[in-house]
Amino acid sequence: MTFKRRAALALVPTLVLLLGGCMSDAEKNEPLPRMSKDKAESWAAHWAGSMARTAEAKLVAGDEKASFTDCLGKGGESADDGRFTLRYSVKAALPKARQADGIRAIKDELEKQGFEIQGYRSDPAVKPVNLVDARHPKDRQAVTAEDLDDTSILLVVRTPCLLPPGAEQQEF
Repeated sequence: MTFKRRAALALVPTLVLLLGGCMSDAEKNEPLPRMSKDKAESWAAHWAGSMARTAEAKLVAGDEKASFTDCLGKGGESADDGRFTLRYSVKAALPKARQADGIRAIKDELEKQGFEIQGYRSDPAVKPVNLVDARHPKDRQAVTAEDLDDTSILLVVRTPCLLPPGAEQQEF
């Protein structure tokens, strides 16, 4: 196992502990995991970095995009307590000749970490050619990795609904 892969794996248990425990689908008023927007963005950036290391790709500095949105309940409920989700994306440099192997390595590692693979392909007849979509069944974070062009892949991390620290969770 390479140093890069070991470094990527070392981060995963920390992330699972950070987001775990409060994210089951049991009840709509179950306590939400708490995290500030800054911490959520930092967590997503670390997760994207872990995927890049697993693929042996290099993140493209300055290309990060973070999009925060209000989260809605399963019945379309909207709360006024500050809860949010984050979609974080970043490009990573990876030559076309290594993209299939890189995305497959990400898929394999996600499976080892308990993610459910929602979709995977390596098919030159479609765009993107190489793609993996995965979701963690307990922690509910979701990730995507796909080829973007001949020199890079796109890494996307989506958080579950998070409540800012100190906010009182609204009940429905």
